[in-house]
Amino acid sequence: MQSLEALTREANALALNQPVALSMDAPEAEVSRIMQICNACRYCEGFCAVFPAMTRRLEFGVADAHFLANLCHNCGACLHACQYAPPHEFAVNVPKAMADVRVKTYSDYAWPPVFGSLYKNNGLTVAIALAAGLALFFSLSIAILGDLVPATPLASFYHVFPHNLLALMFGAVFVFDAFALSVGVRRFWRNEPPGAVSAGAAAEASRDILTLRYLGGGHGEGCNNDDDRYSLARRRFHHLTFYGFMLCFASTSVATLYHYFLNLEAPYALASLPVILGTAGGVLLTVGAFGLLWLNMRRHPLHGTASQRPMDRAFIFLLLLISVTGLALLAFRQTPLMPTLLAAHLGVVMALFLTVPYGKFAHGVYRGAALLRFAVEKRHAPKLMVGE
Repeated sequence: MQSLEALTREANALALNQPVALSMDAPEAEVSRIMQICNACRYCEGFCAVFPAMTRRLEFGVADAHFLANLCHNCGACLHACQYAPPHEFAVNVPKAMADVRVKTYSDYAWPPVFGSLYKNNGLTVAIALAAGLALFFSLSIAILGDLVPATPLASFYHVFPHNLLALMFGAVFVFDAFALSVGVRRFWRNEPPGAVSAGAAAEASRDILTLRYLGGGHGEGCNNDDDRYSLARRRFHHLTFYGFMLCFASTSVATLYHYFLNLEAPYALASLPVILGTAGGVLLTVGAFGLLWLNMRRHPLHGTASQRPMDRAFIFLLLLISVTGLALLAFRQTPLMPTLLAAHLGVVMALFLTVPYGKFAHGVYRGAALLRFAVEKRHAPKLMVGE
């Protein structure tokens, strides 16, 4: 936990729009050491965005380490191509070094900082405890309120929990998440400002994010997972997970428009747009999350860091639970199981919302910011940068 003096310095820096000083700890020092070696070798220069960004720097300070770590997609190609990888005495392991710093990014830039430290050290435990505790809370609420589900052909979720109550609860958490993430990304960005963002840079970064360009490996053939063979499985499962999640978000958004602007209240028919979007999203999310969890369990021990795996698995596990409970809720919404399934689904969704700024979900936000910074840097006059 940070001291009062450290928190005061951070608050003053935020108020004055100044960078927040971060210490050069062992993970950042290891990235600096490895990047010095890679900068001299440059065999992997064409592999991904990390190495071209590396060549623009003479030294690698704390901000550089965090930028490059979040630019890395952990495809593993550079590890298997490197002549200085373990067991060589130089012990160059770019994926592990970058993963160690990414874990620190989520806590170092988190707001409030204490939440980031808590989740960093106990990610899987916190996620499971939150999901179970909140599901129990919603179940007890139903028991206390009594059986309010009407005996109708199509049971309404809002007869179990009023719409305004759910909107208030989840809306408040969503606003907090947006604010906490914006504070973290703002600090991440201004600790090494790359310059003005052009339309071209924004378009390039958006394309790289939406296509997961750098999950194609060094030669576009995919990532290395459990050995040195290339596979596009990780990229495909990421696509299924991302677009499944976005379809579920679109379903919720459309349902909100139906409710507030068309005066159409849930539940909606199976052929309605919210249900079609939600079903498609749930199926894609289930397949994608299950695939990512399977790949994570089989990952080569030199890829990434053991300290990040509980955080990775907690996030994937929550996504998988959200999709499975959501689909089960849709399938059994006209049965007596509906209130129990609704409580379970709401508990898992709320657990994900509460951990968004501090868990693996944040990696997408920081990685997007890193890709944008990389696109901006490329458009500036060539110059070498000295780490801070």
